[in-house]
Amino acid sequence: MTASAQAAPTGLDDEAVLLVGHGSRRERSNEQVRELASGMEDRLGVPVDVGFLELAAPSIAEAIAGLAPAVSRVTVVQLSLFAASHVKNDVPLAVERARSEHPDLTLHNGSHLGVHPAIVDLLDDRAAAVEDELEADRGAEEVAVVLCARGSSDPDANADVHKLARLLYEGRAFDRVEACFVGVTEPRLSGALHAVAKHRPDAIVVLPYMLGDGVLTQRVRDRTAEFDAEYPYVDVAAGDPLGTDPRLLDVLCDRWQAARTDSVEMSCDTCKYKVELDGYEADAGGARAMLRALTHQESHADRESVDDDPHAHDAPAKHVAVCTNQTCAADGAPAVLERLRQAARDSEACDARITRSSCLGRCGDGPMVAVYPDGVWYGGVDEHDADRIVSSHLDRERIVSDLVDQTL
Repeated sequence: MTASAQAAPTGLDDEAVLLVGHGSRRERSNEQVRELASGMEDRLGVPVDVGFLELAAPSIAEAIAGLAPAVSRVTVVQLSLFAASHVKNDVPLAVERARSEHPDLTLHNGSHLGVHPAIVDLLDDRAAAVEDELEADRGAEEVAVVLCARGSSDPDANADVHKLARLLYEGRAFDRVEACFVGVTEPRLSGALHAVAKHRPDAIVVLPYMLGDGVLTQRVRDRTAEFDAEYPYVDVAAGDPLGTDPRLLDVLCDRWQAARTDSVEMSCDTCKYKVELDGYEADAGGARAMLRALTHQESHADRESVDDDPHAHDAPAKHVAVCTNQTCAADGAPAVLERLRQAARDSEACDARITRSSCLGRCGDGPMVAVYPDGVWYGGVDEHDADRIVSSHLDRERIVSDLVDQTL
């Protein structure tokens, strides 16, 4: 019996859980997150609230602020399939900010859903449902499976898709199981279908590895139908996404237990922010990722609704992060922050958002000011330098060379 199937631990009267979903303009997708939160609450016997990264309310910050007066401990559980930028950057940044805003609140940050036996079992059932249909309609015997995920710029996340595909293949009667992606990286769905079809199975089952029944899931279904119509010698059909299957609660409750006992395990040996992987050397160290996370959060705060594009932003040209952690604050960072904001407001050419940041890792060299996406970090900045940063760098794209601490 898994930890999640056992009775919830005692001593939970002063604890709550925050289930973090991505967020969608499609309310149906957001409601799926709330449904899973309700299931967790029933199973664990503790309050479970919902927060979203973007595109829906409440935000993570708002949700934590709502819980803070009522409990002393909040465990954040992430409803994300893989550990890419949201899991590694955006949620930790939001949690770290919440820690500074609610110093009396203990916050634990859990991991993503990842690779879990319950998910492999769920995928097997999703494939079997389509397989049964194909066998009933056309007598398919040799069945191949194509597992199609969203695709990421993080090689660690993409590798987990291939691992899931292999686990789904092992010990089962599928002719083969291949992994592919809707976008961002290769192989794409169309190429995977062509490659698998060359082996002449009777049927191919396409599994959209998505949580909800949204834009990407429909894209998988449409391309599957197009392939099926174009190549009549093999039957091809798409299955359902993960949805709100109760087995996801097994995974979420396990992730909750790991987080609240400080035993979260992440795949740091293959994380591009921790080690120099070929082709991703510039990402090692995490500073660029942190700045990207800041910009991503702020751009969503100022977005405009754009039809069905789930990642449309009305983002500023630049984002300026001012470290206001303890050391930089003591050296005058709050005054620098306010002067930068005032100078930006006074400028007719400046298109930038200026925000606080947690520690930038350059203690003793501050106050630190980082300008993104340029990757320019200014050090030892004082209040009077703020006008130069705005008038030269933000207005005219001219770096203030005597203030540069490092460039990324």
